[in-house]
Amino acid sequence: MYSKDYHIHFIGIGGIGMSGIAEILLNTGYRVSGSDLNATDITRRIQRLGGTVYQGHRAGQITGADVVVTTSALSDDNPELQAAAASGVPVIERARMLAEIMRPKFGIAVSGAHGKTSTTSLVASVLMEAGLDPTVVIGGKLNNIGTNAVLGTGKFIVVEADESDGSFLHYTPAVAVVTNLDLEHLDFYSGMDHIQQVFLDFLERIPFYGAAIVCTDNTAARQLIPKINRRVLSYGIESSADLSAGSIVPQGLSSRFEVMYKGQPLGPVELNLPGSHNVYNSLAAIAVGLELDVTFDIIQSALAKTQGVQRRLQVKGEMREVIVVDDYGHHPTEIRTTLDAVAKGWPNRRKVVVFQPHRYTRTQALFDEFARSFDDADLLILLPIYAASEPEIKGVSSEILCEKIRSTGHAEALYMESMEDCVAYLSARLKPNDVLLTQGAGNVLEVGEQILARWSAADGVTA
Repeated sequence: MYSKDYHIHFIGIGGIGMSGIAEILLNTGYRVSGSDLNATDITRRIQRLGGTVYQGHRAGQITGADVVVTTSALSDDNPELQAAAASGVPVIERARMLAEIMRPKFGIAVSGAHGKTSTTSLVASVLMEAGLDPTVVIGGKLNNIGTNAVLGTGKFIVVEADESDGSFLHYTPAVAVVTNLDLEHLDFYSGMDHIQQVFLDFLERIPFYGAAIVCTDNTAARQLIPKINRRVLSYGIESSADLSAGSIVPQGLSSRFEVMYKGQPLGPVELNLPGSHNVYNSLAAIAVGLELDVTFDIIQSALAKTQGVQRRLQVKGEMREVIVVDDYGHHPTEIRTTLDAVAKGWPNRRKVVVFQPHRYTRTQALFDEFARSFDDADLLILLPIYAASEPEIKGVSSEILCEKIRSTGHAEALYMESMEDCVAYLSARLKPNDVLLTQGAGNVLEVGEQILARWSAADGVTA
């Protein structure tokens, strides 16, 4: 895209992945427009930066566009997509546009089933602390800068590599991280063998001088290593790895641990994030930093100052001695990890969880695993499935999942038909020393926000 007068139109510009790319292109000087069904903080930010955003999808909105950017979530009958095809405007998927942005720089791509967003944010924090001024595109807003995209002047670009539809195979990163592999996105993948093969294909795209950084505590990821035809740097806690963490001490909403590299102690890390999962995430970031010759003292400083990512174990507020926390995790592994972190961060509090399953296909494929994921919740409320544009699947519902959870012995599991009912119920029943966790990738965070707003209005204070 050698002309800055190039006009790029995004269908679904309000998505976290699409908006980050749009923001980078706007800040680079390109003309950007887009459409989305709803006006949100994200679309308003794009408008403030100079982009044109339309609410709703209409054919005329692509007029003048030189290229249209889409996602795999779009249906073929989208009027803007059809208009582009009819008028001969090139249509490319989001990953291809991100690959184009990555092409002039040295890419660092973070992939894996879980922990991508948090790990990418930590890698970005390390490079920023080192003064490398990276360009960054992440699937979540960094709390310290309030955005998911940064246009840097340095030679590195840090991106979150979404494996959900295999489109990360468009990237050619110099350094690629694999946090873990799990049975996820089974609407695209046929099983673990398929997942592993696609990740191997991804790692084969690393140039000869680059490196793969792989977590060896995850069995499926570890099994890739003998087949990777690139230099590998491994990390882990439980297994023998090049980079490891020991003497891990949870400290409320932070952690302290010692780092070893190839048998030699590097020193302690004070991580300003809770949970053992964030120790893994930080090890990946340390590995990237070491690969790029960032000194360990700078890495220590970055991890001590990090403020995390929105919707990743994010404390939304505290009122009436109730702490309200929100987390985006929507896979059984992520739910168990989050609940473990909450239990360690607030060990003496009753844990009240509101879960909104995400997608019918995922709920169906992982039904039994979901039923076993909430043992650490003292009270569990399930909301209806957030469809994310999927059609309903007969016999798959939150109500049926709730019955299954109760059948496993969880007496305090309830199904509620609406968010309004849930807010009213909890507003009257939450007690001092409770921690309320809203869990899921949909709009479940609004439960906690509405409870805080309701209490704030009743008490005459600001939440």
